[in-house]
Amino acid sequence: MSAHQWPLFDLRVRTPNLELRLPTEGDLLQLMEVARAGIVDDDQMVFFVPWHKLPSPAFERQFLQHWWRERGSWNPAKWSLGLAVLENGRAIGIQQVLAQDFGVRRVVKSGSWLGRAYQGRGLGTEARAAILALAFDGLGAAAAESGYLEGNGRSSRVSEKLGYRTICDERIVVEGKLVTEIRVRCTPESWRRDLVPVTIEGLEPCLALFGIGELGPDEWGTF
Repeated sequence: MSAHQWPLFDLRVRTPNLELRLPTEGDLLQLMEVARAGIVDDDQMVFFVPWHKLPSPAFERQFLQHWWRERGSWNPAKWSLGLAVLENGRAIGIQQVLAQDFGVRRVVKSGSWLGRAYQGRGLGTEARAAILALAFDGLGAAAAESGYLEGNGRSSRVSEKLGYRTICDERIVVEGKLVTEIRVRCTPESWRRDLVPVTIEGLEPCLALFGIGELGPDEWGTF
């Protein structure tokens, strides 16, 4: 199989039950349906931006445009990688990792969601473990940061289980209400790498796109 001109399409991160990859158009349509079917109860506040509450068809159009925009705005100095989480070949959620000036700072941030029908089975832990392996073992990150709104017990338990430590809390406004965001950080030393086995394929050709090393003018240009 020949290498893809956009090598991120060949990147695979696998755990015992999941495969993470850049979503295809078919995956995006599946993810749109999964998200529309429900991620959390309507009265729960877990996202900083309540994108999941938009009515149809605005929801579907905004959902697709968001992920098209993410892919099209990639830059080695500021990137956001949204990987589809697949179980038995079906897209069930998103695990995102993003960074700015990663080649110098070596810090990533992350966010994620799974369809409500797939929660409570440890799959969220596997997906987060996959992204930590990609960050630490694959990219050589010095820290991985995340955050969740106070009261989001699922995210809190996953973070604690994998070795994240609370670094601060911050009062923010979400949907016009004052809430507390809990900020957490994981390092290679605190990461529970033994919790979930992870394998990574197709990373080497992608490294320069993550800001690791140099991209020549024949590899990355501007119009």
